[in-house]
Amino acid sequence: MRKLTLLTAINPSRILCSWLVIAGLLVSGCGFHPRGMSEVTFKTLSIQGGNLSLSRELRQTLKSNGIKVLDNQDEAALMFEMLNESNEKRILSLSGGGTVREYELVYKLNFRTRIPNDPIWSEPQTVQSRRNFSYNDKALLAKLDEENKLNADMRSEVVREIMRRLSAIKRLQP
Repeated sequence: MRKLTLLTAINPSRILCSWLVIAGLLVSGCGFHPRGMSEVTFKTLSIQGGNLSLSRELRQTLKSNGIKVLDNQDEAALMFEMLNESNEKRILSLSGGGTVREYELVYKLNFRTRIPNDPIWSEPQTVQSRRNFSYNDKALLAKLDEENKLNADMRSEVVREIMRRLSAIKRLQP
């Protein structure tokens, strides 16, 4: 007759399952939940203004949130106009020899919204994002690549902020 010991009674798949359950309870207990779609009160949107550097990413984000981007502004539930954007690069610190050690990148976008049957636009809103990065002439190509990635990250952050602001629009039609 086979004698059961503690080692033979423990199955590795049971241990793995137990750890997964414990991890799931810990994650759900801390309030974590995956980022879902933005809750908006409109399903169609017309984008006006110039073709800015974040236009494509904004259109993709709107589509992934179930908002149809229309060319005809009369059929849209909301009109969105991108007024302008700006990229700034400022020197934050210099070395004792006068060479740049650190830069600050600033990306700004100005936009406004309007309901098609209302002739008055909302007040222009500004969304901005900032990043600091160290600089070294000896690693020029790497720092240029880092700057490009930071600029792309700032544009993504601005798109997320635009989505938050659009989701704050409660009722479009009285």
